[in-house]
Amino acid sequence: MTQPDLTCSFPPYWRVAVIGSGPAGFYAVGELLKQQEMPVKVDLFDRLPTPYGLVRGGVAPDHQKIKAVCKIFDRIARREHFRYFGNVEFGRDLNRSEMLDHYDAVLYTVGSRSDRKLGIPGEDLEGSHSATEFVGWYNAHPDYRDKRFNLDSEQAVIIGMGNVAIDVARILSHRHEELAQTDISDEALSALASSRVKDIWIIGRRGPVQAAFTPVEARELMHLPETEVVLEADALDLDPASQKFLQEEAGKDTRKNIDLLEEMLETPPREKKKRLHILFLASPVEIVREQGKVSSIKLRRNQLVEKPDGSIRAEGTDRMLELKTGLVFRSVGYRGEPLPGVPFDEKSGTIPNEQGQILEEGSSCPREYTAGWIKRGPSGVVGTNKPDAIESVKKMLSTLNSSGKKSLETEQVPDIAQLLRNREVDFVSFQDWKLLEEYETKAGEAEGRPRKKVGTVKEMMEVIVNIHMVVMMMVVRRFG
Repeated sequence: MTQPDLTCSFPPYWRVAVIGSGPAGFYAVGELLKQQEMPVKVDLFDRLPTPYGLVRGGVAPDHQKIKAVCKIFDRIARREHFRYFGNVEFGRDLNRSEMLDHYDAVLYTVGSRSDRKLGIPGEDLEGSHSATEFVGWYNAHPDYRDKRFNLDSEQAVIIGMGNVAIDVARILSHRHEELAQTDISDEALSALASSRVKDIWIIGRRGPVQAAFTPVEARELMHLPETEVVLEADALDLDPASQKFLQEEAGKDTRKNIDLLEEMLETPPREKKKRLHILFLASPVEIVREQGKVSSIKLRRNQLVEKPDGSIRAEGTDRMLELKTGLVFRSVGYRGEPLPGVPFDEKSGTIPNEQGQILEEGSSCPREYTAGWIKRGPSGVVGTNKPDAIESVKKMLSTLNSSGKKSLETEQVPDIAQLLRNREVDFVSFQDWKLLEEYETKAGEAEGRPRKKVGTVKEMMEVIVNIHMVVMMMVVRRFG
């Protein structure tokens, strides 16, 4: 698709490439373009035609307010000296050395695409999935379009107690008419309409004080019209170490979580269609096979023990529990994946760095930087990426300013767009994306939804091409 020619300018500009168009990428672009230290041109790349990363592909469809942050990103994209290259995959269409040949600095903000494993027998059975897959599927992410989930199982088990686990539980609990007013994928909407799931279990290896979900997410569970929240009678009988932590060190979110759990525990049974069980102090030890599929999951009950260093750890007991289920989700954290040729720490699942500047074999890479989850690990909310990105940008600018080198623009280095054209890479501009977005929005409005997402890259590209063809035909008709 078309891109403006930004090769000629005065004074010479520093060229910066940002790989990954999620929140960290856009916040970095915004900081680069608003600063006054040095003139900068920024190209933002993404492997998908669509920008916004997990805001589009990870935020739950019933959380439209969170997605409003895209308006900020749109304003950033309208600034001078910005270009978007969608449908361009690092490592496939462009490699590390080519990026460094064309840009003075490269910033990697690719997030954490995969997930952490449980490491137990049966984890790879049919019916056992990552929450990442389910979230991507109901959000119409192209990577997960063809996934299938056993929604005939009356029980679903979610391992983990973060916000993603809560999202999964809530989507399984919602009424069809509620989901039909969101931008959930058509495939998920149809499948969930005939779901037989009526008992949903959220399992955490530690206690309520250590639960990772936020009060906002927990509160939403209390307002599901057809779902009753169920806790064990002694769920809030805290061990001494947790009680001490709650009284002396816990933050306001943890205290609020405990208040909400107490309210759930005290709420009388209401005989609703579905039940959402929150089970603390239990760890999965085996997913059981029957005819090649998940038939149940075995759990070991835990106790919390205070260690000499003051930390509170979960230790297994001899008490066991087995839940019949045909559907298991692991939601124990995202994990970054290595980029071809770029340094990577397998243990942490991040790019090694110091204040965002990439380290390779212990030495700093003066022209390469990182931000977001791939920099610090999968933690925080959307807004957490802003100060993280700003730190990396400041480190980049400081290093470039003190380097004494001239910008590549003074050396007449060819524009990256020409290289992509020569390779017949069908890249997408931000203007192209806005055409696709308008198409999705209009399709959604016809059904009373905020948008109706196009679910595959092929379909996205076809929509963009068709719109361009229609526009061209209108121009021809008008001007002859």
